[in-house]
Amino acid sequence: MDDDDVAQDMVSGLEGKRLGGWGLLQIAGCTGLAAYSVWALVLMPGFRKVPLKLQVPYMPASAKQVDNVMTLLKGRAGKMVDLGSGDGRIVLEAARRGFQPAMGYELNPWLVRLSYFYAWRSGFHHRVRYLREDLWKVKLHDCDNISIFLAPSVLELLESKMLSELPSDARVVTGRFPLPTWVPSDIIGEGVDRAWAYDIRTVRQTVKNKERGTEV
Repeated sequence: MDDDDVAQDMVSGLEGKRLGGWGLLQIAGCTGLAAYSVWALVLMPGFRKVPLKLQVPYMPASAKQVDNVMTLLKGRAGKMVDLGSGDGRIVLEAARRGFQPAMGYELNPWLVRLSYFYAWRSGFHHRVRYLREDLWKVKLHDCDNISIFLAPSVLELLESKMLSELPSDARVVTGRFPLPTWVPSDIIGEGVDRAWAYDIRTVRQTVKNKERGTEV
């Protein structure tokens, strides 16, 4: 009997019955145990060696968010990298649209395996790469296109890394949250689906202009 059958049996068994306090407590306990199991087996391995302030919870991108990223990268080519790639859906879509190589960096081993499963199921497993690696140790000097769906707590630190490592013609696209100090070249979408694009050449020029203004 699979999980769906078990769930259906539970629902059927509860229909027409009134639940007392003990029954509600049992349901809450089972729900909590299931949530903890998912955390322990799937999510926690990616956090064990990461400092608390740099931890980023896994939250899959929606279809609209993925589409917005691709729209902001339309007409571009070359290497596409997703930092903190989760279940790999952005990398997979980039491969479908011709970006080569299309790569994802994800610290959680379970999510890396899930990413490869999705890629295999779609027939694109030979065109993507998912690496279990700390994004802070990834070298970005040859990355033409970057996508980021990360928590605000890490974005300012990531700005410094990208500014020092990315080539001048690179474009960075962030989803859910904008980079805190960079001025975007383009914005698309609304609410949680909004995405921001940043051109490194423009960002570097803006930083230089600010430094010159400070010196004066």
